Amino acid sequence: MFRRLMALVALVLCGWQPQASAQDFPTRPITLLVGLAAGGVTDVMARIYADAVSKTIGQKIIVENRPAASGAVAAAALQNAQPDGYTLLILSAAQHATIPAIVDTAAYDPIKGNQPITLLFDITTVVAVPADSPVNSFAELIVFGKKKPDGLTFGSPGVGTPSHLTGAKLMAATKTPVLFVHYRGGAPMMADLLPGRLDVAVLSTPLAKAFLLDKKIKAIALDARERWSVIPEVPTLRELGLGDATVASWFGVAVAPGTPRAIVQKLHDAFTAAARDPNVKRRIEDNGLTVATSSPEEMGQLLVKEAAAIAQLVRTLGLRKP
Repeated sequence: MFRRLMALVALVLCGWQPQASAQDFPTRPITLLVGLAAGGVTDVMARIYADAVSKTIGQKIIVENRPAASGAVAAAALQNAQPDGYTLLILSAAQHATIPAIVDTAAYDPIKGNQPITLLFDITTVVAVPADSPVNSFAELIVFGKKKPDGLTFGSPGVGTPSHLTGAKLMAATKTPVLFVHYRGGAPMMADLLPGRLDVAVLSTPLAKAFLLDKKIKAIALDARERWSVIPEVPTLRELGLGDATVASWFGVAVAPGTPRAIVQKLHDAFTAAARDPNVKRRIEDNGLTVATSSPEEMGQLLVKEAAAIAQLVRTLGLRKP
């Protein structure tokens, strides 16, 4: 008895703490990190899923925004979290992979720094031009750009953002000269696109929708799996033969690396059940997005593939920093 007591004391002194079993998980609230500001599309989707999953697992999911360093702070927090299932992260495949590809000193590894759970949704983006632009189709945009002495002026909400990388891949694939104009977010970019100080930009559907309905911009192509009901006449880039020139548009949820498989599976089952909820599906699709799910392994494979593609694109564009 004395030896058993001393062994327990030694474990406590070494920092051991009794862990709740996967069967009991969760026994307290879960934190869902979002590496972008409150009110944006990622934050809104996070809160939709958090509400639905909370009801399934019987514990509150608290959404915590950590927008510093373009999401790198949130990603590093997940990588360094306890592997107990109580810290989650919603990540954009493209943005999550881009930060370490650009900066050697990124505080997280895009592959080893997380344990995938499932995909959550695909974001549709719109290739758009000003309402009074002479361009009325993607083919006309390419012709227009090749005739301009300095190429197209292409708006971007920031260097290395998915919109920037998508535009760069499209222009490279079509051999169209381009001058990227980078802004600190979508709002200042729109301020120049609307009056025609920019030729073109790639916009998320939540950002683009109101301007499209008010006929202040024209959509000439979509980066999506299928056409969008708001503008059903506009073809997808895949229909135009440019499916390989796009950047991953999916978002998923991950947990800290090393989390037990049984807990990962519980979280996977809860999030995929939420994705099948008709109310969740309607709210997501109302924002012009598409519900998506996967196994943890499938999401992991997609993340590895995207990280490699983004690293190559960053090198091609000369965006890597020492």
